[in-house]
Amino acid sequence: MALVKKGSRLINVDGTTFRWRLRGRPTYDQGLAHSPLTYAVEHAGRPGTTLVVTTNQPHPSNWFEMQGSPILPAQVADDIRTALAAGWTPKSPGSPFHLDQSAGFVSSH
Repeated sequence: MALVKKGSRLINVDGTTFRWRLRGRPTYDQGLAHSPLTYAVEHAGRPGTTLVVTTNQPHPSNWFEMQGSPILPAQVADDIRTALAAGWTPKSPGSPFHLDQSAGFVSSH
């Protein structure tokens, strides 16, 4: 499934262009700061398997105003490289590839 282009950003990693996007509104668990922020990445030219990255940060729009660091393009590039090294094949069709970077996440409860 392709990412919605509105609100997404392009990033070039080692000569390949990807599209990444944060969910604008938090899920219920993200709003309660029970689960961390996630974002999705796909190959910009030929979307196949989507990469879903779980961060160790709360969603910026959580309802308890828990502070987190912004997701910067350098972090996205590092996560893409990590996922590629772990076997993510962005041009091949298939189920989403999950990269869990949530170590250190502290929930609100």
